[in-house]
Amino acid sequence: MEQNPTNPEQTKITITLPTNAYFMSGIRDFTLNMIKTTTNFPERWAFRFQSVVDELCNNAIEYGSKPGSEIKITFIYSKDDYLEITVEDTGTGKNKIDAKELQKVYEDRKVPGYVFSGLRGRGLVKIVGEWSDEIKFVDRSEGGLAVTVRKYLKDARQAQPSPINKTENTLILNQ
Repeated sequence: MEQNPTNPEQTKITITLPTNAYFMSGIRDFTLNMIKTTTNFPERWAFRFQSVVDELCNNAIEYGSKPGSEIKITFIYSKDDYLEITVEDTGTGKNKIDAKELQKVYEDRKVPGYVFSGLRGRGLVKIVGEWSDEIKFVDRSEGGLAVTVRKYLKDARQAQPSPINKTENTLILNQ
């Protein structure tokens, strides 16, 4: 963990993992605990952003990096401002795609009414895109992609629903 010398209110944590889904439960746990203890995110947004990180890491493992290589996850927390996550792959995986192509896929799939065919391919738009305030795709000079998402903390806190007006529902069964 390192603090930004120009902004002591900002913390940066970088984790490098082998491309093995076995390690994802640890990243999920770390993400949730880090969000809950540092960001004041409402619990529902902590779980949502945990899913965002999970989706990005799984995509990097499945498509962007071959078995035996690594992915890198960087968490940047700026106190009372935002949480930013960057997931980097090596570009050695089965899906050779550059940032421009991935941006086009993302934009095409987020158009209202887009019909997803099959069970796969929804996560980037339906999880990452809908639960992040910003998303950016960048080609890494070493090869591969870096996908960065940002969630503004103030927006997440303000997005809390108002307390539910509880009414009693009655079910009557005929005998």
